[in-house]
Amino acid sequence: MREWWQDFFRFKQFITPVVMPVVFWVGVGIAVIMGVLTLVDGARLGDARLVVLGLITLLAGPVFVRILCELVMTFFKQE
Repeated sequence: MREWWQDFFRFKQFITPVVMPVVFWVGVGIAVIMGVLTLVDGARLGDARLVVLGLITLLAGPVFVRILCELVMTFFKQE
């Protein structure tokens, strides 16, 4: 444990690769929840546009979150 802290404070160990999987899964969870809520709301109201938007959010939301996380990782890996 002590070695990890020494690597961390000497910038041999970066925090972004450790944090990004957590950010990714939280983002995917939020995207899925929002997609389901939009889908259910559209079905309840009888609005086909909301149902389609919910399906798009369910499918594209996690992909979009992944792309954003990869962009952040690329930004921090540049020297």
